[in-house]
Amino acid sequence: MKDVVRIGIIICNRYGTCAGGKCLRALHNREGGFARYKDRELELVGYTTCNGCPGGNVEYAPAEMKKNGADVVHLATGMVVGYPPCPRIDYFKKYIKEAFGLDVVVGTHPIPEKYYTVHSALGTWNSPMWQDLISAVIGDEEIRLAYN
Repeated sequence: MKDVVRIGIIICNRYGTCAGGKCLRALHNREGGFARYKDRELELVGYTTCNGCPGGNVEYAPAEMKKNGADVVHLATGMVVGYPPCPRIDYFKKYIKEAFGLDVVVGTHPIPEKYYTVHSALGTWNSPMWQDLISAVIGDEEIRLAYN
């Protein structure tokens, strides 16, 4: 078992100016998509956007992350909470795994309550596919409120 897990993060281009505060907080605190590493040391080896729809950077960025030692790529929570959520996220997950041999986790920080409330009312995540995709970051109300 490795002592260090090296992580790359790909965010939605809509949030291209995001400084990564919630993602980095969750990484540091091992919350949301990073809870799976609670007893592991983490190293961030890449952080970029998808480059906008249809996500052309997903074809190239994971290769650079892998050269930097990435073990896993996290597709940021912004890809599932945006309006609308990324329609290509499931494909990105499969593509990165197949093309680069990297594990892929959907989500970084826990879903903020304000997004959870609206998407629940809209029925956005009602399908089994979406339930699986958001499973790492759905959390409970307390953690969602902490990330509002």
